[in-house]
Amino acid sequence: MFKKGTKLYSIFTGSCPKCHSESMYKRSNPYNITAVYDMHERCSVCHTKYKIEPSFFYGAMYVSYGLGVAIAVAAFIISFVFLGSSMATAFFSIMGALVLLMPLNMRLARNIWINFFITYDPDAAAHEAQNV
Repeated sequence: MFKKGTKLYSIFTGSCPKCHSESMYKRSNPYNITAVYDMHERCSVCHTKYKIEPSFFYGAMYVSYGLGVAIAVAAFIISFVFLGSSMATAFFSIMGALVLLMPLNMRLARNIWINFFITYDPDAAAHEAQNV
């Protein structure tokens, strides 16, 4: 399911959407808040440019909103339905989950957004290796 060559592999690992050979991010830890958005300009293996056009990742805000709603619904269901907490406690669990998962949400939204536009090419890494 998460094998190399699938969209899910690229989304969950943050790897290049075209060759899946290296991470798009300069630092692997999304909880380094000052560097959560620090990305390489291009993939060093297949030379895919990550920022396709100026303001390309503004579209990831819409994906982030959807992920935030999913996180909030999941936190509410776990807190209110399964644990039987009060409505106020459920509200605070939603806020806590959104704050704690914010860096993951931001990166995951970018990974999903770029994978809408760039598809995996198994020959990309092999082709570049032959040209070197």
